Amino acid sequence: MIDIRPFSSLGHANHGWLDARHHFSFSRYFDPARMGWGKLRVWNDDAIAANSGFPPHPHADMEIITYVRTGAITHEDSQGNHGRTEAGDVQVMAAGTGIVHSEYNLEAETTTLFQIWIETDKPGATPSWGAKPFPKGERAGRLAVLASGFEEDTDALPINAHARVLGATLKAGETADYGLGAGRHAYLVPAVGTVEVNGVKINTRDGAAIKDEETIRITALEDAEIVLVDAA
Repeated sequence: MIDIRPFSSLGHANHGWLDARHHFSFSRYFDPARMGWGKLRVWNDDAIAANSGFPPHPHADMEIITYVRTGAITHEDSQGNHGRTEAGDVQVMAAGTGIVHSEYNLEAETTTLFQIWIETDKPGATPSWGAKPFPKGERAGRLAVLASGFEEDTDALPINAHARVLGATLKAGETADYGLGAGRHAYLVPAVGTVEVNGVKINTRDGAAIKDEETIRITALEDAEIVLVDAA
């Protein structure tokens, strides 16, 4: 089953400094048919204006992954963590028992990113934050694991959920396969470019909710940058 969520159908909120699209119900956008996909609860497509951002605010018991598409985001939190994550790189925050954080675009350009929330498998865990560069050249032509709760994914940022966040850059005509386990939920968004997933066309920034597909075959119809979440 592949359910396409066209970009034009996503929830939309424009606050001036923040232009956000919501793949799932979030804040004032509510759609009972789009409350999440398995344990994937939030996928926001955000554009944050230069020298603006999210002031300090709290979270608890959620795994929050930020995939920066253009520009950079600067993080600071109540645990003393501070860092700047650039385009193509990833940061992960495990909110655990509770954390207060801010996310600012301190650049002279708009920053665009995907903000992804996955329900934790370890409520009450100690809060943590981490970031890591993932050069696009190292995931050219293949899906690379960016964040994961599986022990075997030793090169990925750790999360407290039985889930994976993967990324790939594909040249036009290239194909990447991913095996999806029984009962798993996958959600795929092309950050750039148009692809086919098991023969179904997905345009730039559309979402594809995937279930009951043993193998996900992604074929780039043009140069593409893909983000995929595999969750229970």
